[in-house]
Amino acid sequence: MDVKSLFRRKISSEASGEGPKLSRVMGLFQLTLLGIGAMVGTGIFVTAGTAAAGGANHVGAGPALMVSFFITAVACGFAALCYAEFAAMIPVAGSAYTYAYASFGEIVAWIIGWDLVLEYAVGNVAVAIGWAGYFNGLLRGMGIHMPDWLTMNPMNATPEVLAAAPHLAGIPIVFNLPAIAVVLGVTVLLCIGIRESVRANTLFVIINLSMILLFIVVGIFYVEPQNWTPFAPNGWNGIMTGAALIFFAFIGFDAISTASEETKDPHRNVPRAILISLAVCAVLYSTVAAILTGLVPVSQLGLPEAVEQPVAYAMRAIGQPWVAGVLSAGAIVAMTSVLLVWQFGQTRILYVMSRDGLLPERMSKVDPSRHTPIAPTVIAGVVVAVAAGFLDISVAVELTNIGTLFAFVLVSAGVLILRVIEPDRPRPFRVKFVPLVPLLAIGCCLYLMASLPLVTWERFGIWLVVGLVLYFVFSRGHSVRGQQSA
Repeated sequence: MDVKSLFRRKISSEASGEGPKLSRVMGLFQLTLLGIGAMVGTGIFVTAGTAAAGGANHVGAGPALMVSFFITAVACGFAALCYAEFAAMIPVAGSAYTYAYASFGEIVAWIIGWDLVLEYAVGNVAVAIGWAGYFNGLLRGMGIHMPDWLTMNPMNATPEVLAAAPHLAGIPIVFNLPAIAVVLGVTVLLCIGIRESVRANTLFVIINLSMILLFIVVGIFYVEPQNWTPFAPNGWNGIMTGAALIFFAFIGFDAISTASEETKDPHRNVPRAILISLAVCAVLYSTVAAILTGLVPVSQLGLPEAVEQPVAYAMRAIGQPWVAGVLSAGAIVAMTSVLLVWQFGQTRILYVMSRDGLLPERMSKVDPSRHTPIAPTVIAGVVVAVAAGFLDISVAVELTNIGTLFAFVLVSAGVLILRVIEPDRPRPFRVKFVPLVPLLAIGCCLYLMASLPLVTWERFGIWLVVGLVLYFVFSRGHSVRGQQSA
């Protein structure tokens, strides 16, 4: 085997392939809202409770969650600058996969592409489960009660639920129907077309931001400073574990870079949208974390009824059920936006990997009338829907973050590599203070990776091994870049 062929690079500022292409329909405003839609929602409405209170496999940050958000935002800021340089230099779909192909070579690109598939898929599973929790809470508030066996996953089902569920061949049928339904609904919207998806996301984000402002305005008058004591019950370990667990809530700027081929003037708009959306989300997250942990004792955020909808739970705890109801409805909209953008990002990763020959060719076909890749959209939607119906949210959240951090490490390292091997390549956006900024991004991400539970590393390792097997069995032999250099 020719080892050099594993590291063959592909760097291009234009999309390749024949046939219908993706359409450039997004300007700076729509692209920024795409990033905000991917970031603002999950960390606030879903993971804040478990990150503050702790879970089965991790300790909690406590009220110091606000510090965890700040640390995460800083680490993401360093990585975002590196993303911005790549996005301006190589404005094509693919995000970290495309950037790794340009800097490290094919085998590393495959690894990060395979990793991104996991990142987006499992992240969407977590969001769909959180969405279902808020949806069920909203239904209960309206006096509508779905059977328990249709609203929870079999991993969390109690003996009573298993006994009451219908059985098939002696096996109880228990699954999260709302989680499955919302993923399939988003999949249909993405298949309809990018213009319709962008318009829907814009509306979702406006509603989302309105709900967050409502929580801040109402909650700030009920904050009890004693709830912030002890501030960091698990010390620095709890703070960093919290930062690592909520990291995936900030991956929206990665989704922005996957939309490069569908953006007008991507050299200019993609870097700006990345940095603007990250700044907005960092401020909102830290503010909400401070208020949330000041409203109720952190121990209450670990209760089963609070884990999947901590913000609404806090409002009910302070005697504001009407706000809780409004926030539950708003959270449904917010998380629908996250699902939409993440599912969009995942399909574009699959599309570009297929276009490069590393996945079956059918996944790179673009519908001539809708200008969207139908096959990867449907495949991703079905897989995520099934997983959302049967997995536990804690498993999904913990597994997503390590993939995100790994992607950020490689992108940041890629900036350093290309500065050396291609110093004269035009860079419409240049990271300042190189190598300091990329090294800070790498260091922060590696530190956060080390803070993740051991079980997360084990699952991640298994996923990468499976990916390498697929690469050598199929992808290496079908690589377009390999065939061109043969």
